[in-house]
Amino acid sequence: MGATESRKERDAVLPFDESVGYQIRQTHRLLQRYLQEKIGPHGVTPGMWYFLRALWHQDGMTQSELSLVVGTMEPTTLTAIKSMERSGLVTRIKNVDDRRKINVYLTEKGKALRAELMPLAKEVVEDSVQGFSERERLAFLEFLKAIQDNLMTRMSEQVGRPE
Repeated sequence: MGATESRKERDAVLPFDESVGYQIRQTHRLLQRYLQEKIGPHGVTPGMWYFLRALWHQDGMTQSELSLVVGTMEPTTLTAIKSMERSGLVTRIKNVDDRRKINVYLTEKGKALRAELMPLAKEVVEDSVQGFSERERLAFLEFLKAIQDNLMTRMSEQVGRPE
């Protein structure tokens, strides 16, 4: 019995340096802080950043579409959009086909920020993988995508299981 308890105790320990989740979270937090240093002087917060990126890719999305693309809940999206609207980066316009929907469009100021901020974002990425070969960088991105795929598969498998 003592051996069983000892094994359970060992199995219950996950040092931070061996935890994929912890390492990804710490890396994400550092990337966020470094990105904030770069984009903050331009009046953009990390919360705004993801919405700007989405709108630079496809301007005029609805608030719901933005929530899906960015991966935030709709109240969080609405808060960010209102902040961006106050900063003069976006404007909201009722959808002509469905008056219940609101489309979000970049203003000229919001569009112009792309040329200023994307080079800074690329600098953050390059600095973060400094010393990696191109092959290592691509492999690293493949590993991260594999982790995401693994987790999505596990979560979708559990959705249909009774508890």
